[in-house]
Amino acid sequence: MAEEEQEERVLNVPLRAVRKVARTKRVPRAVEAIREFVVRHRKAKREDVWIDPEVNKALWARGIEKPPKRIQLRTIKFEDGRVEVSLPEE
Repeated sequence: MAEEEQEERVLNVPLRAVRKVARTKRVPRAVEAIREFVVRHRKAKREDVWIDPEVNKALWARGIEKPPKRIQLRTIKFEDGRVEVSLPEE
């Protein structure tokens, strides 16, 4: 059964504050920062946010110590409250 998309939005997520965390914890903290940003801006529950593995690969591309300073993400909020986070298709 296909679910109807409620709303799609592209968000620019700043990750500069993640640089203040210990070097060996930066990418895991960046994932949590993305989740918190999406919860705040899409008005969703934390457990309803699903992050695509491709986003994880983009964060880990330069290793655990050097995550990107910002990342552009596409978010889709479904009628049941779930939010799917992925990279925008170019």
